[in-house]
Amino acid sequence: MKFSVLVSTLIASSTAFTTPGSFLPRGGRPTTKLNENFGLSLPNLNDTDEITPDELLGEAKYKQWVGEEVDPQNSFLNRQYDILGRVRELDLLGKTADSGLLSALDEQGVDLETVESLLPVLQGAGALEVAGNNQQLLINLLAPPLVEGAPLIIPVLANAVKIGPIAFFGGAAAIAATEAFLVTQKVEIPFVGLSAGFYLGLLLVPLTAVVGGAGVALASAGKK
Repeated sequence: MKFSVLVSTLIASSTAFTTPGSFLPRGGRPTTKLNENFGLSLPNLNDTDEITPDELLGEAKYKQWVGEEVDPQNSFLNRQYDILGRVRELDLLGKTADSGLLSALDEQGVDLETVESLLPVLQGAGALEVAGNNQQLLINLLAPPLVEGAPLIIPVLANAVKIGPIAFFGGAAAIAATEAFLVTQKVEIPFVGLSAGFYLGLLLVPLTAVVGGAGVALASAGKK
């Protein structure tokens, strides 16, 4: 009896001093999991599918989003500049007649027949085809500055026609000299730092060709 009590006492004592790890499953150890996002749900910047809005992901979805969000009647390609309306509002026909431009052209030998003779030349150069294929873009891109600036352009043009082809050749030379100065001096557009010679050249170079071509056409008409 005493022996049984002694054995029970020894078993209870050994159990009391057993470490908590001995009660864990075999091979199991406590672990502490560390999260770099501190428990917050942060997007994976390397996953474009996760960080890009669904409507902008892929060309097809982007086109669908544009079609749903952008008013088709108020977009640049669909909205058409009202040329006739603005010509009437600005009274450009009256300003043209008052400026003496038509009479000056007649004095230089430019008449309806002369204008009609230019059409085959333009057609041969492909200008009419390009204009027909890009009609909407040309109306919205070129017509606004020409029509809105016509009240200032018409008097200058009338005086140039009265002077003759030399005025157009001089204007073309001045524009070309301006472009050359911007390129050689590496002039930059203020606040943005872009090359003025390149970006303004997109306007100045074609304008030089147009003004010079007008001088050639006026000189040719005067020789008839």
